[in-house]
Amino acid sequence: MKGVVSPSCEAMIRFAIGNKQGQLQTIDAVIDTGYTGFLSVPSEVIVALSLSWTGVDRVTLGDGSETTFEVYAGRIIWDGKYRDIPINESETEPLVGMSLLYGYDLRIQTVIGGTVTIEELR
Repeated sequence: MKGVVSPSCEAMIRFAIGNKQGQLQTIDAVIDTGYTGFLSVPSEVIVALSLSWTGVDRVTLGDGSETTFEVYAGRIIWDGKYRDIPINESETEPLVGMSLLYGYDLRIQTVIGGTVTIEELR
């Protein structure tokens, strides 16, 4: 999978997120190696896709404070395959976390317009 480093120097990847009924939406997400979850998206994406609520998740933020996220069941197309994953609701830009990247090699050319490459470890 390929992405790009944005003008604001964020590693971005584009992929499809959806529900189990087959509805899909393409999103651009920032890769956040400090986020241990799978994926976070704003409520507007959750509502548009009618994702099913599954519970709450308590997390520690980078500043050491704790908060909770509402968690929803979602489906993504990742590396050409459908994956069912938990999705956290957060009113920020979509974030890809380390749980989604687990088992993959991440390479970033850290210049604006640089290539972001994500490949499965074999």
